[in-house]
Amino acid sequence: MTHFDLLLIGTGSGNMFLDDRFSGLKVAIAEEWHFGGTCLNVGCIPTKMFVYPATIAEDAADASRYNVSTTYGGVDWSALQKRIFDRIDAIESGGREYRSGDRQPNITVVPEHVHFTGEKTVVTASGEEITADRIVIAAGASPVIPSAEGLDPALVDTEGYPVFTSNTIMRRPELPARLVIIGSGIIAMEFAHVFSSFGTEVTVVARGPRLLGNIDEQVSREFTEIFEASHTVHRGAEVSAYDFDAGQITVTLKPSGRLGEVDLPDEIDADAVLIATGRTPNTQGLRVEAAGFDVLDDRRLAVDEHQRVLSGGHPVPGVFALGDISSPHQLKHVANHEAKIVGDNLAADVAAGGPGTAAEAALATVNHHAVPGAVFSSPQVAYVGMTEEQALAAGHDVTVKVQKFSDVAYGWAMADDPGIVKIIADRKSRHILGAHIVGHEASMIVQPLIQAMAFGQRADEVAAGQYWIHPALPEVIENALLGLEFDAN
Repeated sequence: MTHFDLLLIGTGSGNMFLDDRFSGLKVAIAEEWHFGGTCLNVGCIPTKMFVYPATIAEDAADASRYNVSTTYGGVDWSALQKRIFDRIDAIESGGREYRSGDRQPNITVVPEHVHFTGEKTVVTASGEEITADRIVIAAGASPVIPSAEGLDPALVDTEGYPVFTSNTIMRRPELPARLVIIGSGIIAMEFAHVFSSFGTEVTVVARGPRLLGNIDEQVSREFTEIFEASHTVHRGAEVSAYDFDAGQITVTLKPSGRLGEVDLPDEIDADAVLIATGRTPNTQGLRVEAAGFDVLDDRRLAVDEHQRVLSGGHPVPGVFALGDISSPHQLKHVANHEAKIVGDNLAADVAAGGPGTAAEAALATVNHHAVPGAVFSSPQVAYVGMTEEQALAAGHDVTVKVQKFSDVAYGWAMADDPGIVKIIADRKSRHILGAHIVGHEASMIVQPLIQAMAFGQRADEVAAGQYWIHPALPEVIENALLGLEFDAN
């Protein structure tokens, strides 16, 4: 048995807080996978490095819409992969070397899977027992693999098996000629954009009645209509069986029951399948129940407002969690914020003496207000705050304005490309409750609304109290704000 002052499980955002404040501690870092976690290796960063050239390819293919003659001649898939992963892999190996090398002699890297056998005891895959006074759990989440006849979940993401998740699809040696994507959420929509823009025949299989069904319903409908205009989508469907024959996959569909009567093809032939049906926190693999930690219905670790892990509803002294394993938001920027909170609170805990002895007043509190997100598909989607349905359910007297991109001059420049901004505000307080955008650069133009919500600025003040560059695209935000109707003072 080896004892440490601190055990860190996972090296995504959890690897960010471990700075000079903890240089006097004997630290173990357990990482069975890649340093840098999901975002660096298989998530946010490489996907956007594929999305950007995919958007260029799409623009080249569709330029006639803007009275410009261009052609799309194809992608050098291997060169694109090399450019992306040469950078990603160097960062990963650099991070591992930094934590493993002589520059941090107080840190021991344990390159194995670990699981809990007690509140502050884990066992490695090779059988070594490790104990620690304090533990930070930042082990992330993994793709969900829905069961279906003919599918072997153990073979998914393995060499030679043509069924992939987001963990491996970007490193596929050849661009598939035909790809079936199972799912309709963020990951599915981004990869549908990437592969279809590069020339792959993409078919999306969605269980629900709309694509991106977890966002505001009106905005989801708008996105679905735009996306379906240029992609093959089967909504209200799910996979009943897979059949593998000589490198080809035949996918058999059945109605999901979520869209009533649906007209579906009996089978779809493909060269590859991408399963993108969500991600689940890695609590099961860690066997956190053996430690007595509370687990929520969606398999997240339960934490309090200081990111302390709970057992029986009470904080476990010296045990914290952050990121996808415990957060209600599977978003890198949220995990980074939670890592800062954990770092500050862990430092306070260490300074106080024994685990769990820091005074409540000395602990930082997590802020999950005005959490934004974006979908880098075509078109882009961005969102922050409540949907209209949530605002009404919360009892707000809401005012809503939907503004089309084509209502402003920059929208005219884009040949009236489709897109909308939807803003939900409280009619009495004039505060913005939520904002949802579908259209060009939605992930960028949403930022003034995030700022307004974060700092409690009133919608009318944001609209009229600053300059808006004319004729830049953010004028669509300005006009949406000006269109909200508020009670008289």
